[in-house]
Amino acid sequence: MTKKMFLIGILVATTAVAACQAGSERVAFDGKYFRTKVTKVDGKRDVFTVTVRDVAQSIAGAREAGRHEAVSYCVGTYGSSDIDWVVGPDTPELRIVDNAIVFQGTCPQ
Repeated sequence: MTKKMFLIGILVATTAVAACQAGSERVAFDGKYFRTKVTKVDGKRDVFTVTVRDVAQSIAGAREAGRHEAVSYCVGTYGSSDIDWVVGPDTPELRIVDNAIVFQGTCPQ
């Protein structure tokens, strides 16, 4: 292998690693990472649920991870961070099932 091919290989590998890191949007909440998923309700874009898994790590962190995911969804879909919550991160008593919580809200249009 020539020196030029070696340098090109290093450049390609470095670019690939940087691209993977740039696409990663993982954010820690209360020092923990949570798996989250937004789902449209009945095919409506403005009505959604957010499922947050691994709640046992930190309920406070799970609440904020859910809020973050919902805000990201509404900003990306409608350009606004406003949310009308049915069950949200500030709901006093959350129902935890299978180590997950589910929030439901609407992005006002």
